[in-house]
Amino acid sequence: MGTAVMMERITETSPRLKARITGAFYLLTILTGIFAQGFVSGSLVVDGDAAATATNILTHRDLFQLGFAVYLIEMACQIATTALFYDLLKPAGRSVSLVAAFLGFAGCVIKTFSRVFFIAPLFVLGGAHYLNVFSAEQLQALALLFLKVNDHGAGIALVFFGFYALLTGYLMIRSTFLPRILGVLSVLGGLGWLSFLYLPLGYRLFPYIAAFGILGAASLLLWLLVFGVNEQRWKEQASGA
Repeated sequence: MGTAVMMERITETSPRLKARITGAFYLLTILTGIFAQGFVSGSLVVDGDAAATATNILTHRDLFQLGFAVYLIEMACQIATTALFYDLLKPAGRSVSLVAAFLGFAGCVIKTFSRVFFIAPLFVLGGAHYLNVFSAEQLQALALLFLKVNDHGAGIALVFFGFYALLTGYLMIRSTFLPRILGVLSVLGGLGWLSFLYLPLGYRLFPYIAAFGILGAASLLLWLLVFGVNEQRWKEQASGA
């Protein structure tokens, strides 16, 4: 009964407030992702150097574990954002919004599972007695391999997020309650993420795609936080649908 009441209250929440809540979760998703990937992983993982990476992880074990926890918070926020966007964009096309939500959730599942490989180096480098059959160099190489798998798993998830961005962008363009330019930016960002269909190309273009993606995401979340949606038009389109 408690869950049913909560869902009913969310449904009855004004569209503008829904949009601002969505923007808040979207902002948390971006900030936690930047911290975990840009600060923690970026400062501890040395590309191509297994020994240096292992030393950094063991020296800054608490920071590495914090990065894993923040990754999980990021994914929880992204799941919430995906669900809220489904409800927010539903008036512009219920079926398309539902398909977009499933694609977004698929990306979240893949990305969350890949984070298992992020935390795995702590077990590999932990000094357990049953690992004595491996040399230190082998364990360091295995730890770096797990981190590579984590990165590639996140890259695969970006493909699903690319399709998700394409569909949500289409819905924003079709909607009457959000500026169409936000939808155009989302579509262009989604096309960029689809470059990860071929991972080497995606990683090569990543700095440019990420910069454009952050521009589009920042524009969208600022609009949601500051303006929300045009409540009258949202209700008109919802009743028409």
